[in-house]
Amino acid sequence: MKAPIISSWFGRGTVAAPPDIESAALRSDRFRLEREGEWRRLEDIVARMERRGMRRIADEDLMALPALYRTAASSLSVARETSLDASTLAYLEALVQRAWFQVYGPRMGFVRWLRGFLLGGWSRAVRALWLDICIALFVMVAGTIVGWLLVAQDEAWYYRLFPARPGEARVPGASREQLLSVLATEENASGLSAFAAQLFSNNSAVCILAFALGFAFGIPSLLLLVHNMALLGALLWLYNGQDAVVELAAWLSVHGTTELFGILLSGAAGMHIGRAMAFPGKLPVLEAAGAAGRRAAVVMVGVVIMMIVAAILEAFPRQLVEGTQNRFMIGGTMLLFWLSYFFLYRPAPPAESGAA
Repeated sequence: MKAPIISSWFGRGTVAAPPDIESAALRSDRFRLEREGEWRRLEDIVARMERRGMRRIADEDLMALPALYRTAASSLSVARETSLDASTLAYLEALVQRAWFQVYGPRMGFVRWLRGFLLGGWSRAVRALWLDICIALFVMVAGTIVGWLLVAQDEAWYYRLFPARPGEARVPGASREQLLSVLATEENASGLSAFAAQLFSNNSAVCILAFALGFAFGIPSLLLLVHNMALLGALLWLYNGQDAVVELAAWLSVHGTTELFGILLSGAAGMHIGRAMAFPGKLPVLEAAGAAGRRAAVVMVGVVIMMIVAAILEAFPRQLVEGTQNRFMIGGTMLLFWLSYFFLYRPAPPAESGAA
């Protein structure tokens, strides 16, 4: 039994560290002192690259960067294995992470990425999904026909698709004037910005859902497309009964050619992932799904842009522009633009991306 150190009871004096702790501290200090010079140099190079890029880095520093990174990574591995002090370990982890981004991280900034995305990357990703787009288009047309036939056979189906709301003019039995009153224009643009934000939120939710459900072999995406297009079929049947389907088509075309195109691409993107999982080919399932997911993600980034455009068209031109011909002209122009961009505009892919 050791005698108690009375001075330590009152906070005076020092308590000697156990031999094993003291030995570990000495080992950690020696380890750090032997390599600290290289860590500091690597930290200095990385800091300069983070601030000013690679343009002002000396050639000898660039040549030394990979070797310094590997040395730091090796030191980190040793530090983890030998349980060196926590501060050294945290410093090395942060340093290696920063250096990794400089050595292996992407060299492309946001502006350059956006330029590549808009000037070919997006359209190439869409064309890569041509088979899924064809399937989704067929399903959407079929869904429209199904909606029309359902309400034509039994009007009760209309209320199943469109639950009755107070003051709703678009109901079976409504007169032509009542139906056309829904298509009337607004007197001014007051409040339409908030309307556009609401439309964007709603349309984006539909698109993201159609994409996200694709992992279940694409079946939920197809069902969602059928449901949405059945609503359109029921609405066309209603207006056709009062000989106003042309006016409705013009009203819908202003934003519909963009919105429906975006929903089509969302369903196709979701189905692309599901199809890759069901038929991975020679690749493992996860690898095939990952490759399909990367292509589909590029498409979905563009779909968000399309939903913004659709919300603006739906909130402003559709509500302010009068006349069937004018509305058809806006909708037709947008459809022609999207078709030209996706299928006629084919710039050469960048050299680093190869033929992908």
